[in-house]
Amino acid sequence: MAILRGFLLGLGLALAGVVQGHDDGSQWVDLWASMPQEVEPHNLPPAPFTGEDSIYTNTTIRQTIHLTQPAPHIRLSLSNEFGGPSADLHISAVTIALPLNGTAGSPSIQPRTLRQVTFSGGSKSFTIPNGAIAISDPIRNLNVKAETNLAVTIYIQQGQQGKRISGHPGSRTSSWFINGDHTKAVDLPSEAVRVDRWFILSAVEGWVDKKRTLGSLVIIGDSITDGRGSTTNGNDRWPDQLLRRLESQRRGGSGMSVINQAAGGNRVLADGLGPNALGRIARDVLAHNGVKYVVLFEGVNDLGTAAEGDLVKTGDRLIQAYEQIITRLHGRGIAVFGATITPMSGPGQAYGEPRREEQRVRVNRWIRTSGRFDAVIDFDKAVRDPKNETRLRPEYDTGDYLHLNPTGYKAMAEAVDLRLFERFRDGVSSIV
Repeated sequence: MAILRGFLLGLGLALAGVVQGHDDGSQWVDLWASMPQEVEPHNLPPAPFTGEDSIYTNTTIRQTIHLTQPAPHIRLSLSNEFGGPSADLHISAVTIALPLNGTAGSPSIQPRTLRQVTFSGGSKSFTIPNGAIAISDPIRNLNVKAETNLAVTIYIQQGQQGKRISGHPGSRTSSWFINGDHTKAVDLPSEAVRVDRWFILSAVEGWVDKKRTLGSLVIIGDSITDGRGSTTNGNDRWPDQLLRRLESQRRGGSGMSVINQAAGGNRVLADGLGPNALGRIARDVLAHNGVKYVVLFEGVNDLGTAAEGDLVKTGDRLIQAYEQIITRLHGRGIAVFGATITPMSGPGQAYGEPRREEQRVRVNRWIRTSGRFDAVIDFDKAVRDPKNETRLRPEYDTGDYLHLNPTGYKAMAEAVDLRLFERFRDGVSSIV
């Protein structure tokens, strides 16, 4: 028996060493991530989960996320980046499981898959200071697959003081709130409240074989990438549909994560709904492990909201910002693919004023012809109406002349040349 205990202990220590980063030919890579932002007042959890002076008191939140690459072991990242001054986030307990029937947005889980999540070497609870994140201990031998939906259930007993919290309102995925600790509940009680937003969750990393992964593709974008116009719980944003294309061709070959770091209303040059893209490159790309490629698909909100007298200046500044982002990412050997800005004109659409359209065309010309990007993904060409190139194809338009429906998002996904990822799998060199 002593020999057996010694063998098991040695096996456990060996696995712990592998997962904690000793070189076994594997590395941590994001399987899923979502751009953290401060949750606006109208997107805070409903009462009673938001009180007069605190949020989350005695609250369980069950959320589902869509993983994008297979991995045997995973770990979670929880964020209190936007918590108010001295507003600690006291995490009381966290569990993970596969949702019932593998369905996104489900309040129920498969009981045999339930696992306790721990932090800092085995603690079930952890306090995250404002401005910080917490990474869980590795959750071993979970063996998740690409396109797996994962349920994460968080219980917060003490609550968080104030009204400033981190989350992602544009989840297009249902979460569930209920009072009390239900982290181990198979089915949440019927009084659980549905909220179509994400909270606290920031990323899920997987421990993947370096020889069998292409790392991750990070997409920097706005509401068009965040999936406005897509199906709630349908995972049919254009990055989701790109993932399906990649998986259909993988057939046991190299995996690659598709990481959606976008938020509705986001801009390149100014904060708004989330930090500006030029400023968040460090947090949303460079701070993440295993990033090999970036698609830069932003600018429509800069052009659409700029003062009329500043439109040419805004176009100039966008091009300069793209240059800065390319330079920073190339410094880390990351390939950068520029995506053209899609049409934004139509009756009643303020973004479509002719002088704004002139700048969209001008910026797109630079994206296509400057040679600064490692490759160009021409989303504009893929979705514009051939009869009126200032507008989306009618069959792709949600009706606001700016956002696309799932059919339009499929056309965007199909516009990506999958050969790019093999071509740039070894990264790029930074030119001095």
